[in-house]
Amino acid sequence: MTDPFPVALAEAARLTQAALRTAIAEMGHLPITEAMDYAVTGGKGLRGYLVRESARLHDIAPSAAIWPAAAIEALHAYSLVHDDLPCMDDDDLRRGQPTVHRKWDEATAVLAGDALQALAFELVTRPDVGAATVRAELALTLARASGALGMVRGQALDMAAETASVPLDLAAITELQAGKTGALITWSATVGARMAGADLGPLTIYGDAIGLAFQIADDVLDVEGDSAIVGKAVGKDQNAGKATFVSLLGLEGAKSRANALIESGCDALAPYGQQAESLKQAARFVIARKN
Repeated sequence: MTDPFPVALAEAARLTQAALRTAIAEMGHLPITEAMDYAVTGGKGLRGYLVRESARLHDIAPSAAIWPAAAIEALHAYSLVHDDLPCMDDDDLRRGQPTVHRKWDEATAVLAGDALQALAFELVTRPDVGAATVRAELALTLARASGALGMVRGQALDMAAETASVPLDLAAITELQAGKTGALITWSATVGARMAGADLGPLTIYGDAIGLAFQIADDVLDVEGDSAIVGKAVGKDQNAGKATFVSLLGLEGAKSRANALIESGCDALAPYGQQAESLKQAARFVIARKN
């Protein structure tokens, strides 16, 4: 029997990306908007999917949820554009295509990333999203998840670790990745509850769990993955001697840890009953994916 989840994920990604690319097109055809559009093209769209599904759980209209979904994908794309720069991870490929700074230049990549970050906050504050208080809450929490207490903090810790005299231990790696990868995933998972003014607890536990599992799966792919499928270079962390979940736990230990996280994340969805099955499928996809 064919797994229906990849089809649902692809359709959600198509709708989210269409809204995002429409917002970019409305700015006019400029070199910088061309680079922005290039940066958001492709990808799994998992964060946008989590936004849409958490909104569905709380009876939020798709026409309202589409903009936070597009916003998180814009912000994620910005983070990838900057992460790929020579001053950071210095990558040549992203989603199987040349990175933005390779296709254009470093200045264009920096500015395209900056513009995508700004666009994310514009999208969550669109009147279509809901009441002013809801839009303000989404903007504030997205800023916290993406800034110096969230994703940026995680990236800064990651860069500092590259020159540290003592390799990071498991607790430090977990803290780092909770910011770098996990913060935006948890934000995505809790959007519906925020928009509805509902209890954030179950979806926060779920988001934290799958965010960490997502990063462990990335570390596994860096060892086992095929660059042609992953869409970027593999083996970089291992070759650099970088501390990862795999280097600290071993390959099978890392996989076991990811599975346990997925189980605990799915268990947290119990209050939603069968209505949360799509989110459970998303959790399982996180560790089954090949890219």
